[in-house]
Amino acid sequence: QVQLQESGPGLAKPSQTLSLTCTVSGGSITTNDYYWSWFRQPPGKGLEWMGGISYSGSTYYSPSLKSRTSISRDTSKNQITLHLTSVTPEDTAVYYCARGFDFSWGPWGQGTLVTVSS
Repeated sequence: QVQLQESGPGLAKPSQTLSLTCTVSGGSITTNDYYWSWFRQPPGKGLEWMGGISYSGSTYYSPSLKSRTSISRDTSKNQITLHLTSVTPEDTAVYYCARGFDFSWGPWGQGTLVTVSS
């Protein structure tokens, strides 16, 4: 079965670049028609889609985050990486990766909390 696991630092300082990795097991990130996305949820707020990458490597980003978000993949390691530049305390959130097909999402990673603080 396909499983996703987020990893990366739990703390970041303002102005730094946040890098998170989603490691996929039990399936290939290059399998036709699947889509791999990053989401985040600030404390007490709703889930926000950040961007994603398709099975073929095409990337898509939320307009509100496009200027400082980059998503890439390493097919040999079956990993999807998120880079978020110039972070501020407003970027404090639980970050998730998830697989998509059509407009359905799943499975999801368990999420990882990132706190941005000086």
